[in-house]
Amino acid sequence: MALEENDAFALKEVEQGLKGLKKEIKKLQIDALLNSPDDKYNAIVEIHAGAGGTDAQDWTEMLLRMYIKWAERRKFHTKIMDILYGDEAGIKNVTFLIEGEYSYGYLKAESGIHRLIRISPFDVSGRRHTSFAAVSVYPQVSDEIKIEIKDSDLRIETFRASGPGGQHVNKTESAVRITHLPTGISVQCQNEKSQYRNKEIALMILRSRLYDLEKKKREEKKRAIYNTQKEIAWGNQIRSYILHPYKLVRDHRTQIEVKEVEGVLDGEIDEFIEAYLLKHRD
Repeated sequence: MALEENDAFALKEVEQGLKGLKKEIKKLQIDALLNSPDDKYNAIVEIHAGAGGTDAQDWTEMLLRMYIKWAERRKFHTKIMDILYGDEAGIKNVTFLIEGEYSYGYLKAESGIHRLIRISPFDVSGRRHTSFAAVSVYPQVSDEIKIEIKDSDLRIETFRASGPGGQHVNKTESAVRITHLPTGISVQCQNEKSQYRNKEIALMILRSRLYDLEKKKREEKKRAIYNTQKEIAWGNQIRSYILHPYKLVRDHRTQIEVKEVEGVLDGEIDEFIEAYLLKHRD
């Protein structure tokens, strides 16, 4: 009898060990997918109420709570940066920061339209309502754009200046042309008599142009994230949260379905995030 109990106890320990090992392997697998340069950053999340009136504003507040609960489960820090409350209830829009390792890498899966179907608590007739809210997630990057110019990335050419300036300007190779090889940006300066000074000015112009290019890239990235959301209304949702006539959360991108809606609204969204990351792996 004692032997059987010992065998059962040992078997239970093995099963628990395998379960823990599978969980750790899955975590490592997901972590390996977070290989984009922006994934490591904190996440800035915006939620905007869409079609659905007061119900949509209440839905926006529910989503805010869901993401805060998700962050708490991971021991991440959250901070409300901007919020506009609804006239009767809920929130019209909110922007908040989630600080934690790879928080953007995980939450980028949440960008899109989220749909709620339920019996409206704001409808005296107790009718079913459909509400929409748009979630946008951006990486928190430093406002300061650092431009590093490597000597190996530059092709520097000298040539004789043209135009007025006397014999010195025309007979010496004081003019400088600098080409930034990775981007193909080319600048030149020939106004100064000194080659050193022309090179200095050309580098200053090149740095300014690279700064402007990087700034435009950041703006385009943010615009691309926003444009993926389309209209905050019917037919554009990435996920549906159904509370009536049955309970189900369905992700329309990965086909993942979860019946424990209350758990999802309490921040248990890792299953959806992991499925999205696995589907969109390189």
